Formats: sequence, structure tokens, C-alpha cells
Amino acid sequence: MKNTINQTIRYEHSPEDVWEYLTNAELIAQWLMPNNFKPELGCEFEFRAKPIPSLNLDGIMYCKVIEIIPFKKLIYSWKAGPEKGVTTLDTMVEWTLEAKDNGTELHLVQTGYTEENISIFNAMQGGWAQNLQKVVTLLSTAKQ
Repeated sequence: MKNTINQTIRYEHSPEDVWEYLTNAELIAQWLMPNNFKPELGCEFEFRAKPIPSLNLDGIMYCKVIEIIPFKKLIYSWKAGPEKGVTTLDTMVEWTLEAKDNGTELHLVQTGYTEENISIFNAMQGGWAQNLQKVVTLLSTAKQ
């Protein structure tokens, strides 16, 4: 079973511009979910979505910033379940930015999926790809 999501996307924008979409709560909400993220080591934050009963998720992702290197790397935990205090999904999300060819290559790795999470893994695989594409559009319109 695959237990890691690994995606790379290239943006025609600087690492600083891409970084804003990973670390500014208002910008994150435009492409991912409403949140209370702060770019601070140890920050505990939540992403909020509609509950997804078919995946046994109440719609709240509990996260904590584990590592942050401005404009280069961001790692946070990503936990969820059917209700507060019950964790059935316990993963880590790692973003790495690399300046490349007058733009930025963004790498996403999300690890920790188990056999129990295969449906969530399948949904997230496609979801991340769609959401990262949204950032392309947002960056392009923001720079006009």
C-alpha cells in the first residue's frame, strides 16, 4: 500500500511569493481551507472543512508547526478523525521550496497514511493536486 503523497509543481513566481500562499492564513483559505495558521514554530492550528462522514472525518484537521525555515521549508503535523479527541488520521505534511529557472519548484510530501486511511489517501492525492493548481491561478491574478 502506498502511504506517502509526493507531488511537485512549478510556479513562475519567486519562493517568497509562493511562501506567502503557504504561510498567510487568509491566502491559505483561498486555496485550501479556513484556518488559524501562524508561521511560528510550535503553533497549533486547525484547518476547517465540512464533515466528510464517508471518510470518518468531522472536518477539523488538528495541526502543529514542527519546522519552519522561511522561504525554504515548512513541516506540520496533520491529524483528524470522526470527533475531537479521536484520531484516525495522523500524518505529516512537508513543503519544500526551491528557486529554479526564474521560478519556484514546490515539493509536497505527506506521510503517515495507514491501511485504515486508504480512502482518505486517495481523496487527498487528487485534492492536493487540484489545490496546488489553484495557487497557480491565484499567483497569476495577484501579480497582474
